[in-house]
Amino acid sequence: MPNPFVRSKLFVPGARPELFPKALASAADAVSFDLEDAVAPEHKAQARTLVAAAVRDAARLPLRPLLIVRVNELDSPWFDDDMRVVAAAGPDWINLPKVASAADVRRAVVALDAAAATSETGTTGRLPVGLLLNIETAAALQHAADIAAAHPRVVGLQLGLADLFEPLGIDRHDPANVHAAMFALRMAAGVANVFAVDGAYPDMADEAGFRAEAAMARRLGFVGKSCIHPRQVAWANEAFSPSAAELTAARRLVDAARAAEAAGRGAFTFDGRMVDAPFVQRARALLATVPESSSTE
Repeated sequence: MPNPFVRSKLFVPGARPELFPKALASAADAVSFDLEDAVAPEHKAQARTLVAAAVRDAARLPLRPLLIVRVNELDSPWFDDDMRVVAAAGPDWINLPKVASAADVRRAVVALDAAAATSETGTTGRLPVGLLLNIETAAALQHAADIAAAHPRVVGLQLGLADLFEPLGIDRHDPANVHAAMFALRMAAGVANVFAVDGAYPDMADEAGFRAEAAMARRLGFVGKSCIHPRQVAWANEAFSPSAAELTAARRLVDAARAAEAAGRGAFTFDGRMVDAPFVQRARALLATVPESSSTE
């Protein structure tokens, strides 16, 4: 599937409605209302109602970020109500935490389809609600390709390093550890032809650490990174936006590919190196992330 334009995905606690307008007005490409970790058990029901109303209102805006809701995990006492109330409000994606297997995905799809049947937005021509799946355990990472391919509603995989690393005693500050997990997730997403998005960076004041992790994720083909504070949005947007030099090189490569194709050549020399279809495909994908570039194709 084409890469989505989700350089930054800003979490906002579902029980903090005073933060909703600021998040929706931010520069984040996606806003993720959180009903899971950010909401205490005694506030789950109230947060669910607040988030559903916010999503319903925001979905009608002509210009808005992508709307995501992270529901509670499948086996929690809140999951069924989350799906019934929130999914019917018309988010773009549901973020499903702690997915363990392909069977979990299919269970979520059943709940999602039931919610869509009662949705007021179900007949307005909106695309079906997608599923963004969190990979947060060693077992889930091992089976991530099967999880990603479990249903066409799956749009992407999201890495959850805290839940993955902490129980195993793995050091999050070792770049080799982070790279290994990112690489495994990206390969699994590639098998299923879905995107990969990076998880949150917990130290809100550590700009250098956030940028370094985001840069690593981009080099591995991730489309964006989760943000837990509005200040991180600008860092993520910059990290996952192509530079002017990258766009120029991509345009030149696409132009050279057209000339080679007209001459009947599949592979050709570009800037001193031999390139062929995969290189051209990557250049076109890069240009497609910038609206004004895609029109020049």
